[in-house]
Amino acid sequence: MSEFFDAALGFPTALFSFALLVVAGYWALVLLGALGVDLLDGDAGGGAGTGTGDAADGSGDGSGDGSGDGSAGGGLLAAAGLGGVPVTVALSALICLTWFASLAGSAFSEATVLRALLLPAALTAGWAATRALVLPLRRLFRDSPGTSLREFVGLPCVVRTGRVGPDFGQAEVSAPGGTTALVQVRVPAADVPVAGAAQGTALTAGSTALIFDYDSAGQFFWIMPHDSVLDPPAG
Repeated sequence: MSEFFDAALGFPTALFSFALLVVAGYWALVLLGALGVDLLDGDAGGGAGTGTGDAADGSGDGSGDGSGDGSAGGGLLAAAGLGGVPVTVALSALICLTWFASLAGSAFSEATVLRALLLPAALTAGWAATRALVLPLRRLFRDSPGTSLREFVGLPCVVRTGRVGPDFGQAEVSAPGGTTALVQVRVPAADVPVAGAAQGTALTAGSTALIFDYDSAGQFFWIMPHDSVLDPPAG
C-alpha cells in the first residue's frame, strides 16, 4: 500500500492526484443532486431556444450538444477532439485516464529522466483513451437536443431566407418561453411552386409558415404556408 501512495504522490502523478480528488468530490455532489452534470457548459441546455444560431447551422448539437461547448473550456476540449459531450464528462475522463496512465508508468520508471518523460506520455495516453471513450458517448448526449427541438413542431415561424426549398431555407421561430431561434427549414418538393403558378404560393423572406414536422436525421424542420392552414374549408 505504501508503494501505491508513493507513486500516487510522486512526480508526475501527484499533479493529477489532486485533480482526481476534485473530480471525485464533484461527482459525489452530482449524485447527491447538489450540482448538475452541465456545470461548466455555460448556456448548455438553452439549445435552439437561445437564438444563438446553434440550430441554424444544422448542427443540432445543442447543442448543441446538450453537449455543451458553450464555455471556453468546452471550446478547448472540442479543439482537442473531445467535444460533443458535457465539459465535466470529458474533463473528468481525461483526468482519470491520465492519472491512471501516469500511475502505471510510475511503477516502471524509477529514474528521474524517465519520470520527466512520463508527464507528456501520460497526457498523450490519457487524451487518446478519452477520445476513444467520448466517440460513442456523443450519440447519447446528442439525442436530447432533438427532443427539445421537437417542441417547435406546431409553432408558426417567419422565413428569413430569400426562398425555401427541399434543400435550403432558414426561419425564425419563437419558443414558448419567449426566446427566438433561427432554425433550418425545408418544404417538400411537391409543395415548391413551379413556373407560372399563382403568386403567393412561394415561401420567401418575411413569409409566415407553420412547422409541421422535425427531421432528426437531417436536423431540420418541415414547414408549410401558414395561411393555407388557417383558411376555412371551402363550401
